[in-house]
Order: sequence, then structure tokens, then C-alpha cells
Amino acid sequence: MANFDQPIIIKKVKKKKHAHHGGAWKIAYADFVTAMMAFFLLLWLISMTTPEQKEGLASYFAPPNVSPTTSGSGGLMGGTALDDSDALMQGSTPQERVDASVTPKGEEFGTVTGAMSGRDQQQGNEFETTNASQTDLKAEEDQGFHSAAASIRQAWQAMPAITEIADNLIVEETEEGLNIRIIDQEGRPMFPEGSKYPNEVTRKAIAAIAPILQKLSNPVRISGHTAAGGVYANPRYGSWELSADRANTVRQILGEFGLADDHVNSVVGRSTAEPFFPNDPYMAANERIEITLLYETPPVPAGLKP
Repeated sequence: MANFDQPIIIKKVKKKKHAHHGGAWKIAYADFVTAMMAFFLLLWLISMTTPEQKEGLASYFAPPNVSPTTSGSGGLMGGTALDDSDALMQGSTPQERVDASVTPKGEEFGTVTGAMSGRDQQQGNEFETTNASQTDLKAEEDQGFHSAAASIRQAWQAMPAITEIADNLIVEETEEGLNIRIIDQEGRPMFPEGSKYPNEVTRKAIAAIAPILQKLSNPVRISGHTAAGGVYANPRYGSWELSADRANTVRQILGEFGLADDHVNSVVGRSTAEPFFPNDPYMAANERIEITLLYETPPVPAGLKP
């Protein structure tokens, strides 16, 4: 007989859902995307800047107590160093004096090694030291020329009137120094034909660089050049006179806006003797003014014979 009184048990299984993990991964992913955008933006900005602008940015953010050169006079030691006694600073009088002409101990007298270890070796060391100092001076001047070139370009870019003659203004470093060229373009001369006085926009471009040239101690050379084929109404006034007068007028404008006369090395007129494009001396770009910031010749140290 069936047991109808037995209870019926119904077992219900409830499935639990996973706990909520939150949105922390979304924040991390957003930070990652933002960092990548900033990185690619930085790469784009770097690719758009010129080498001179990179130099200026690096100099701006460099610590003020670190010199850009590797010379002793510009480093952290300030040009001082310990001598052999580890006590005296550079420039102090040593307690012992050694005659460099005498063969040093340990070297055989009369041999090539012994002879070269005396005065000749000292002169060789002085020559190497001089070369090193000249190299350091050259590197320091290069740094100054980089900054000057960047400053000149920035000064011109800050003047809206100059933008229309941007192709007529060239700043480049040469073996002689920093060369600033103000050249004519076809249909866009910097000087009126046959005149020694520049156009107003040319005058503004020249005046803008005067304070920058004054800040550097390097001498300045100004030269005037003309293109071949010019016609002059006065037979006694030709390309030589015109190129010289234009160079002197540029000197006067630079002096009016801050360049001292003692900074000027020479003012010359070159006529058609040095065309910018030798293959086409009649080209308009051969008519130009060149303002060159020259490298300084380092002085010869005392006691060093040429």
C-alpha cells in the first residue's frame, strides 16, 4: 500500500551572480590613452621645430649652474683644480721649480725619449693645451651663434611686416661665422633700383637684428653686392660705389638701433665680384647685403712662441 502521508521535498537551487567588479580598469585605460595622445603630440611638436629652436628650448630648461662647454673655466670647478700636491689651486706658485730642459729621472740622456721628455715635451703639452682651449672657445662661440640665429629668426617672426619678405632673409652658419643675408628676389627688391637707401620693410628687418649683434663680442663685417648687368645714369657712379654706399647705409642703420662702432670690423663694397649664384651673375639674388658675425681669433697664451 502506498504511503500517501510521506512529505514531498522540493529543492530549489538559486544561482548567484558574480559580484560587481567596478570600473577601475576603465580609469586605467583612459589614463593609458591620454598618455599615448600626449606622447604622439610631443613627437609632432618636436618634428615641427627647427634645430635652432631645439637648442633654445634645451638652453632654457638647462640648470643655470651647468656650463654648455667642457672647459675648466666654464665647468663646476670654475677654472680651478688641485695641483700635484693636492692642496694648491690652479694659479698658485708651486714650491718646487723644475727645469724642463733637463732630462727627467728615469730617462737616458742623449736618447730620443730623453730629449723629447724635456723642454720639447713641455712645449708640445702647451701646444695641446692651446688647441684644447681653442676648441672649447670654438664650441662656446658655436653655442652663442646658435642662440643668436634663433633670436634673429624669432625677432623677424614677431614682426608681421617682415613676413612678406621672409624669403629674402637668410641666416646661416658658415666657416667664417654667422652670415645674415638680405637678398633680392625677382620682383621683390630690398633696395629701390640705383638707390643706396633700403625700402622701409628692409630697414625694419635690419634694425631688428642690431640689439642681438650688440650682445655678442664678435666683430661684424658688412658687405654690399650687386648683380651684373646694372645700368647707371652717372658714368662716375657704378656698381662699386653703389655696393659700398649700401653697405655703409646698413652700418648706419645698425648703429642707430644699438650696434656700437667698435663692433664693426669692416664695411666693404664687392660690386659683382662675388655673386651668390656664380653660374648666373645676372640673377636678382646676387644683389644683396651680407652681415657676417665673425669668429674671434683666440689670443696666444703668454710664454707660447709661434
